[in-house]
Amino acid sequence: MEKKKFNFGEFLLKYALYFILLVILVVIVCINPKFLSVANIINILKQASTKGILALGVAGLIVLAGTDLSVGRILGLTAAIAASLLQSPTFPSRYYPQITQVTGLSVLIALLISIAIATAFSAFNGFGMAKLHMHPFIVTLGTSLIAYGLCCIYIENQPSGSTQALSSLDQHYLNLATSAIKIGNVRIPWLIIIYLALAAFTWVMWNKTTFGKNMFAVGGNTEAAEVSGISVTKTIMSVFIYAGIMYGIGSFLEGARVQSVGTSTGINYEQDAIASCVIGGVSFNGGIGTVQGVVIGTIILQAINYGLYFLGVNAYLQYVIRGIIIIVAVAIDVRKYINKR
Repeated sequence: MEKKKFNFGEFLLKYALYFILLVILVVIVCINPKFLSVANIINILKQASTKGILALGVAGLIVLAGTDLSVGRILGLTAAIAASLLQSPTFPSRYYPQITQVTGLSVLIALLISIAIATAFSAFNGFGMAKLHMHPFIVTLGTSLIAYGLCCIYIENQPSGSTQALSSLDQHYLNLATSAIKIGNVRIPWLIIIYLALAAFTWVMWNKTTFGKNMFAVGGNTEAAEVSGISVTKTIMSVFIYAGIMYGIGSFLEGARVQSVGTSTGINYEQDAIASCVIGGVSFNGGIGTVQGVVIGTIILQAINYGLYFLGVNAYLQYVIRGIIIIVAVAIDVRKYINKR
């Protein structure tokens, strides 16, 4: 069997974005070597965790050649409801004054409610794509507006009449984001451990189950998948529901991480989630992607975001740089697709 000849151009195209992002990180480190401190690395991983969980959900939709513009707003609404249920009982202006004690069971119930709400929104998006044959861009854009409107109404209808963010959260809830496991001299936050556990679970779902096989088949060629006996509607709905579960968990943990949930919570999170997936090699043309790629993409993007903030780069300029990264990522993805054809 003839050995395949190494193609440098193909190799460069495949890893071009990683090279570009690596250069950016190297420049950041050269400007300020303190960026590579253990504390900064832990902070980057911690901040990447909740967005990474969202990306694990979005990635499956992109494999289906879809997308989700509602992620950030679903997170905002879901986190607001979770926060309102888990405010400290000693806080006089809490949303639900009848809640006089918060326990581990209360936290679990709030988590399940968060998952249920996020899954309902995501399932609605899936229904629009699978049954109504709507483009996911349109249906998720509409859902984004609905979720944002409901979030604003919910926060503005606090019993106190305040329009301030929901805060004074109970310590049982906050511990999810603040507690850590000590390994040697390093404290590893539980957020990172939960993220990696969910990534591992998603890897199994994608690579070792019928769910994953059908997802890649439908994303690669819908007509061929249908002819082979795969239920396209069921597959699409399953992927959206799984995404909703990830959104619910990510939203719940993000509320604990930021410790205060307002109407602006979750803004642009969908951009980071989608960008993380594309950076990690999940193709918008469908049928291509890996969980490990999504994890790497999330961490790299968060490292750049944190690095720009660390260097004191103008906040508006940071948006420009992130926008350029997204455009370059999609451009390279399109180029790969054209070359394969």
